[in-house]
Amino acid sequence: MTSITLFGGAGNIGQRVVAEALDRGHSVTAVVRDPNRFARRHPNLTVVEGDVTAAPSVARHAAGADAVISAVPPPRVASADRESKSAALLAIGGGLVEGIRSLPTPRPYLAFVGGAGTLEAAPGMRLVDTPTFPVPARFEALAHVDLLDYLATVTDLEWTNLAPSAVTAPGERTGAFRLTINELLRNVEGESRISMEDFAVALLDEIERREHVHKRFGAGY
Repeated sequence: MTSITLFGGAGNIGQRVVAEALDRGHSVTAVVRDPNRFARRHPNLTVVEGDVTAAPSVARHAAGADAVISAVPPPRVASADRESKSAALLAIGGGLVEGIRSLPTPRPYLAFVGGAGTLEAAPGMRLVDTPTFPVPARFEALAHVDLLDYLATVTDLEWTNLAPSAVTAPGERTGAFRLTINELLRNVEGESRISMEDFAVALLDEIERREHVHKRFGAGY
């Protein structure tokens, strides 16, 4: 059994990560803003209140865990610009990194749910840089780029970043998907997609195998 602390367990992807981890027999601590609104119950599930941006809160809930997962998206902020989106996401990344740094070794493996925009839609061109990338999502995608730049400086912790496909939606758990390091994956119809359920499978596989330490990778059909 692996002990996992998950920040953002109440979100769309977070809920599926919780379900997949519990189905695999792991122990999960879901850190959420309001535990009273978290309906799922399970003998191996603990639901607690915490702040992902505060290193002491992270350290308290991550102590003794084998892995820490962040499925927390950049918070909604009043000013929709890159700086505010990046600051919000970097506050999450910084809180997690500093919190885990304060723990004794061996420290937990840190895994982030990343953004599809960081993957390459064509050689040398990230999806976020393509002309057809949706403008409303652009600043959040660029915030994920900035998070990766920050993580590249973190060499004293084991971390990974899993980017979804361009379309990540509720669906079925098939267990049949591909992994990538840089390329945005597309199926035979030219679509870049993966179900949230299969994305959770890919993330838990990484937690168990640790094959992409200090790397961003992607998953898709």
